[in-house]
Amino acid sequence: MPRLEEIRANLADRRQEARDQGWLGEVAAIKSTLAAAAQKLEAMRELTARRTTVSLGMPGHPALAAKTAGRSSRLTPAIERHGIPHEQRE
Repeated sequence: MPRLEEIRANLADRRQEARDQGWLGEVAAIKSTLAAAAQKLEAMRELTARRTTVSLGMPGHPALAAKTAGRSSRLTPAIERHGIPHEQRE
């Protein structure tokens, strides 16, 4: 949110410059962009205020995970049984 607040402040400065220079079209465009930024900032604040943490759990199948735990550093049984050369291993 800090970045969006910074952008909004910059837009306000640009709007004032456009007014000072008499660039009416630019003033209107910046006014529209400021309104959109304000809406986005408000939506972000609302989302942050009601955000809760949700536990998604562990993906996969627990039974399979229990069987394969600790095998990552060892050769698979097929490689151990058949002696597949290193070049052919995945």
